[in-house]
Parts: sequence; structure tokens; C-alpha cells
Amino acid sequence: MSIKQVDVSAKPVQKREAVAVGRIILKPSTVELIRKKAVEKGDPLQLARVAGILGAKHTPTLLPLCHPLKLEHVEISEEVGENYIEVRSKVVAYEKTGVEMEALTAVATALLNIWDVVKQYEKDEYGQYPTTVITDIRVVSKVKTGETT
Repeated sequence: MSIKQVDVSAKPVQKREAVAVGRIILKPSTVELIRKKAVEKGDPLQLARVAGILGAKHTPTLLPLCHPLKLEHVEISEEVGENYIEVRSKVVAYEKTGVEMEALTAVATALLNIWDVVKQYEKDEYGQYPTTVITDIRVVSKVKTGETT
């Protein structure tokens, strides 16, 4: 069987919404730097929001079988814990196919950008990342409602 993109031409356009979440586990000292806005490269949370939005928009470039979608809304938010940052994305579109891959890509991109900005604080004496982990990326909600065509 060959690889192919699914044919959605016969499906109706509907409002599609997906919410995804994921976490990056960090040293408490790194989280404290983020809280104090003392990260040398700048605010990783602000960067995560912008990068997450771009990640959602670029999903079909990264995942070749995803349909290019006209996204109506992408929202990135975060929760700061003692040793983690949790990123949440919400993606909305009026399309023939769902937006869960865009929501997942938004979260993954946001988390990778946080790692990139704080990596100097996460390395051990050997230049390794023994405690830094991106984890639990998942879709927590997927909704489709009302035809528009």
C-alpha cells in the first residue's frame, strides 16, 4: 500500500476545535528564573506562545499527510509549577477535517522553544540534561459542531 493523503472532498465543512497539553520538566531553579523573568535569552513563555502559534500554522509542512487548513484561532497558554511548565493549545477552524494535529504541533513547538531558551540552566557539569523532559503531550478535547456548507 502506498502513502496517501485522505480524501476529504465529500465531507462537510464544520467547526473543528482541539485542545492539547504537554509539559516540560525543569529544575526548580530554572523555573524560578522564568518566574523572575531573569532568563538571559528572554521570556521563554512569551516565546512559547509565538512559537506555538507558528507551529500550528506549519503543521502540514512538518506532517506531510496533514491537510493545509485555514486556522481561525490559535491560543497558547501555560501553567507554571514548581518544576514544570505545562503548555496548552486551543485551535479552531471551519474545515472538513480536524485540527488535533495542529494543536499537538503547537504544544510540541512551544515546549521545544522553552527548552531551547533555558538549556544553559538545565545542563549538568558534563553538558547533559539529566532531568529535563518533555512529556505527556496529548489531545484533551476534540469537538466538531454545525455544518457551514
